[in-house]
Amino acid sequence: MTKSADTHCPYCALQCAMTLTSPAGLTPASEPGSVPVPAESAALAAADATLLKAPLLEVSGRDFPTNRGGLCRKGWTSATLLNHPGRVTEPLLKGADGVHRPIGWDQALALVTTAVKDTQARYGKDAVGVFGGGGLTNEKAYMLGKFARLALGTSRIDYNGRFCMSSAAAAGMRAFGLDRGLPFPLTDLDSASTILMLGSNVAETMPPFVQHLQGARDAGGLIVVDPRRSATAKFTADGGGLHLQPLPGTDLTLLLGLSHVIIHEGLADEDFIAARTTGYEAVVRSVNSFWPERVQSLTGVPAELIRETARRLADGAGKGGSYILTGRGVEQHVDGTDTATAAINLSLLLGLPGSRRSGYGTLTGQGNGQGGREHGQKADQLPGYRKITDPAARAHMAGVWGVPEETIPGPGLPAVQLLKSLGQPDGVRCLFVHASNIAVASPDANAVIAGLRSLDFLVVCDFFMSETAAEADLILPVLQWAEEEGTLTNLEGRVLRRRQALQPPAGARSELWIMARLAEALGAPSTYSEDPETVFEELRLASAGGHADYSGIDYAMLDRGEAAYWPYPVGSTGTPRLFLDTFAHAGGKAVMTPVTPRRRRTPAPNPDPAAKTMTLITGRLLEHYQSGAQTRRVSELLASQPEAKMQIHPAAAAAMGITEGAFVSVANERGEVVCRAELSTAIRPETVFLPFHFPELESANRLTEAVTDPISGMPEFKFNKVWVRAVATGLQNSVLQTSEAS
Repeated sequence: MTKSADTHCPYCALQCAMTLTSPAGLTPASEPGSVPVPAESAALAAADATLLKAPLLEVSGRDFPTNRGGLCRKGWTSATLLNHPGRVTEPLLKGADGVHRPIGWDQALALVTTAVKDTQARYGKDAVGVFGGGGLTNEKAYMLGKFARLALGTSRIDYNGRFCMSSAAAAGMRAFGLDRGLPFPLTDLDSASTILMLGSNVAETMPPFVQHLQGARDAGGLIVVDPRRSATAKFTADGGGLHLQPLPGTDLTLLLGLSHVIIHEGLADEDFIAARTTGYEAVVRSVNSFWPERVQSLTGVPAELIRETARRLADGAGKGGSYILTGRGVEQHVDGTDTATAAINLSLLLGLPGSRRSGYGTLTGQGNGQGGREHGQKADQLPGYRKITDPAARAHMAGVWGVPEETIPGPGLPAVQLLKSLGQPDGVRCLFVHASNIAVASPDANAVIAGLRSLDFLVVCDFFMSETAAEADLILPVLQWAEEEGTLTNLEGRVLRRRQALQPPAGARSELWIMARLAEALGAPSTYSEDPETVFEELRLASAGGHADYSGIDYAMLDRGEAAYWPYPVGSTGTPRLFLDTFAHAGGKAVMTPVTPRRRRTPAPNPDPAAKTMTLITGRLLEHYQSGAQTRRVSELLASQPEAKMQIHPAAAAAMGITEGAFVSVANERGEVVCRAELSTAIRPETVFLPFHFPELESANRLTEAVTDPISGMPEFKFNKVWVRAVATGLQNSVLQTSEAS
């Protein structure tokens, strides 16, 4: 009898609901709620390559508020990787010749234990570091923070969410006293008449999201801010709304211009401002010099378009509802926190937050980007979104963990600083990497790879030989999404159940199992369970009373399909909409903070007279996800987007002698990318675009700078100066041959 499992997509934070069903030829699983598992799994592992191409599970969309049965290309093909021939299924140790060879688990765990003890004996506790990921379940994210601080005794833990949500999170805490990506259900957008979306291309990054923009589009009120005419920006065509196309790095100036219009045309919600905010007078003074004509000269956005945008937002707030949504395009900057703050200030001027018909939100990117940052992976946080420097928070966690408070380390280093410390005299010498491909996804990737190679010992937990895993001394094979139980928290702050659909390969282990075994070997205090539900029960206790309170949520209610939006204290019914009555600051008011654009570092001069200096922005493609470590292994997705291409305006290309499909060099003082050119009028003439999903010579993050926002630690991904030139024909042929050989 064929069985099925209801679960959620392993990719982005939209967490589209899906059902996994076994095709013919599989025998039923023994555990309730799971689907059939392969009969004779050992025989299947050795089967003919043509058999391996058939997914073990069939994917179908499931009706759910975020996706309403729809899935994107990545979701539809997600089961392809479950029996991919490149799967790592046993521990792999790198030999002196650089080749990884299989070893047993006992030997692998012994090597890790010895490496930790030896490193800390020579250099101290903080010489061991941990780098986590926003794709880990809540249970694994929570346990990773506990494992780092108690079993390893290190403060050196952070995660790749620092590259994703940190600026928006810092701005949310600053303004509201609480950070939840969307403080309202996604379906609230359906009835909006006006939506201002800044720096997010949801039509490609999370396509089922677009249906929630349809109401605003039908009303002519979808407004998209993006230097490119992206797929989302194109959704404003034919009367659907407006596309504002500012110069890269000027989003903050544009937002100040919009606030200027709202204030000086009398469009602000004065009653809301007086009753529910502080700081209004200072914000008024800060925007006085940003009148529309001046903002036009700085951003390239016409003054009348600035006025029209502000008026539409105000009109929508008074009629059908207005929403302001931000994404990575305005947050991945050295002033990303201030830019997100400016967007929040604009929303507060209009009285949007805390309304049942309007609001402000930011779009979480990674699958568990929300939950992953709430329970202990961040350098400065403890579970429940508690600050690690708060004595009450430390005392609470010491009680839950059963340890003296002084054994919990203090704050560590945010991700970029952590990576810069690799192999340094007072830095990290032994590193654990979980659910992150930092060799491709980090800024100044060449320097990061050099740091990885300088370590005394690198342990990578992964299910594929990613570019980071290839650098590891030891690779530990872990479970894929359909092989595990757990929970994740989507972009709305809604906690969801991940259900096991397949038994994993015999040699793979859950990170929970790995941490439990290592904690035992290291003689760690407290307890470390490998059972996800047991860990979640501890997480409930740990989060109780914190901003992200999960104490009233359990597996049983999630399995019944109950909606669970945090904060969800015991005895409550959860919080689908935040701030309806009060904000999370003492006194209950939102805080408006004046911000102003800052001067960026002067880039190195262009040493190549044949190259033209341009501004590089990076982003995603429809077919790929994050570093591409998974999606580049899906044949259907790779066939559609097999390589990185530099998008450039035809006028700029013509001036440099660049033709469609020709190879180009994109370089700066940090590195060089060589790829093909794609000519498009969708991008500004002084700007080029590269996707960041590709490795090696096509790796966009060879060029991005590891300078960070001083508040959030966010790197400058969206504004980097590069030198662009055509590549000589001979070198084109050389690059093509190298690409084909690889």
